[in-house]
Amino acid sequence: MSTQQFEQVIALIDDANNQDPNKVWNGNIEWPKERLYSERMTEMLMRFKPEAKDVIKIAVRAQHILRWKSLRSDYPLGKQGYHQWRTELYSFHAERVAELMQQAGYEQAEIDQVKQAVGKKSIKRNPDTQLLEDVAGLVFVEHYMFEFANKHPEYTEEKWMGIILKTWKKMSDDAHQFVLDGGITLPAPLQGLIVKAIS
Repeated sequence: MSTQQFEQVIALIDDANNQDPNKVWNGNIEWPKERLYSERMTEMLMRFKPEAKDVIKIAVRAQHILRWKSLRSDYPLGKQGYHQWRTELYSFHAERVAELMQQAGYEQAEIDQVKQAVGKKSIKRNPDTQLLEDVAGLVFVEHYMFEFANKHPEYTEEKWMGIILKTWKKMSDDAHQFVLDGGITLPAPLQGLIVKAIS
């Protein structure tokens, strides 16, 4: 794996996510939604595991690649439809980043490593997949949990405790310690509830 290949595939991922028609503001800058998400994933990885391998850096950057092209509304309502969408979404992301890695000249073994992680294969058993899951959980808590809360004012405290615990249980002991050591900024309005849930 060369530096040139790595820089090329990151640029290809960014070019793909720059096409996102959904825009969000971060400070006074408007971003394509999934491009901002990918930047936050990379930034969190560098805080949590700065020694991470390039294959992990690629997987983290491509976690939501072209996500807007696979719509939840294309699947049936209810839990079954949701789980079908999520499962196929993981494969969609994995195939898209594999195509870009091939374009950049990566060997199949490295492509397969990234596909395993982005496809969420063998969480808890595959260290690459677990690290990706850790970073996604940390990013969700720091950047998106409060936004999600604002969209669901009808959720009870019990419901929120369940959501927080579900996120927590997906994360490794290393990620738990990172949170407990103040490695991320907890959303202030939810801080008490998060501390209560993980205690």
